[in-house]
Amino acid sequence: MSQQVRITVTVNGARHTGDVPARQLLVFYLREDLGLTGTKVGCDTSSCGACTVLLGGESVKSCTLFAVQADGEHVTTIEGLAGGAGAAGQAPPGGLHPVQEAFREHHALQCGYCTPGMVMALVSLLREEPAATPEQIRRGLEGNLCRCTGYTPIVRAAASLTRPHGPAGPGCPGGPGDAGRAGGPA
Repeated sequence: MSQQVRITVTVNGARHTGDVPARQLLVFYLREDLGLTGTKVGCDTSSCGACTVLLGGESVKSCTLFAVQADGEHVTTIEGLAGGAGAAGQAPPGGLHPVQEAFREHHALQCGYCTPGMVMALVSLLREEPAATPEQIRRGLEGNLCRCTGYTPIVRAAASLTRPHGPAGPGCPGGPGDAGRAGGPA
């Protein structure tokens, strides 16, 4: 029997307290304990990025962290980006996050398995690099694998949100609602 540890984690704006096995991976805590199945398990080796979530605003591969390492932290999953889904939601109520909308507009998905991890990685990247070039976007996605799209539509979708390439949407760096962050509206 595994040792149980009590943790408190804020996930998508909702606080969760409970006992978890000391060696339970964060990805399984999110999927099995909280029912947030948008975070995928792909490779179990941290190579594919399908399990990417935001931990304290930074993208991490949730298959590389134990749930106990997220104790006291804020985690955002793909479910938390949609409008009205808690403090992390940056979309209009019932709407998509700007990165999700860009994926839709630029046909940046096919089977969809990698999409949650790609979106989460890009949310983090575009917060850090609001004027990211296509090359910076490609480098920023090096830890996320897609076997369907060839990456071109994914890079195009992300580039559509950067300031030099088009208007930033709500919740994206430089977009409406970003006045409090470094590098606010242009």
